[in-house]
Amino acid sequence: MRQIDDSAIKRHSDLRFRSEYDYALFEYYRSAKVIAYLEQAGVSMTGRILDAGCGGGGMPVSFAEEAESLTAIDLTPRFRDAGTRLAAERGVRNVSFAVANGMWLPFPDRAFDLVLSHAVIEHVADAARYLRECRRVLKSGGRMYLSTSPYLSFAGAHLPRLKVPVPLHLLLGRRAAFATFRALARHAPWTLREPEHENTFIKAARQGTVKHDDLLERVRIHRMRTLILDAGFEILRENLHQTRTFRRLPGPIARWLRDGRLTQDVVVGAVEYVLRIDDAAPNRAR
Repeated sequence: MRQIDDSAIKRHSDLRFRSEYDYALFEYYRSAKVIAYLEQAGVSMTGRILDAGCGGGGMPVSFAEEAESLTAIDLTPRFRDAGTRLAAERGVRNVSFAVANGMWLPFPDRAFDLVLSHAVIEHVADAARYLRECRRVLKSGGRMYLSTSPYLSFAGAHLPRLKVPVPLHLLLGRRAAFATFRALARHAPWTLREPEHENTFIKAARQGTVKHDDLLERVRIHRMRTLILDAGFEILRENLHQTRTFRRLPGPIARWLRDGRLTQDVVVGAVEYVLRIDDAAPNRAR
């Protein structure tokens, strides 16, 4: 999906929590922005691509329309009813899905021209190993697209939002905030902004199950840069996307908050990287 269709992205964003298939459709249309970002960075989509954490499978179907072939993996088979259906509907036959762990990729060295990692690394138990594996399967001269969110930002916290916008994760710390939201979802869901179909905390409470914290890597921008370099990558491009609230501030103040080591993890809602193998540091990836 190369053409950016903002109306389609908005329409499917509003519907994305209805089902895994609806979320895959949203990812399919939104992926056009990722393709545009990579093309601006001079990255080709024509070779063999690995999506190292594909979720429902919307993004790999979109990228497969541009690539020679695309392999998509995820820890759980979320793609079976979403990605495979979407691929069939779009007539995309060069995409394959598999259940696999990104920390132990079942592929030979230098098998891919491009590795995609969209909002995955924050859910990985060993981010350093995951990055080393992604580097291992990249061909010399290949590229990696990595996007994530700092866990101190509202977007990266992966927590519900209160109707009164109080940043509990900053005031109480993550563990206490997580426990508080589990209690609110069970006893006072009216205090939460998201409706039940968008809120996994409320869903778990209604189903009588325990909501576990799946944010395994507490992403900090400075630490992420270190992990990337230690894995044997070179950062070709880094974009720090501030949340709307902070973008509205006067330019010098917004930039100071974005670039300040003590503030950027709060005001930056998303980070995008384009990486390539640093051939001058081959031993750091071991």
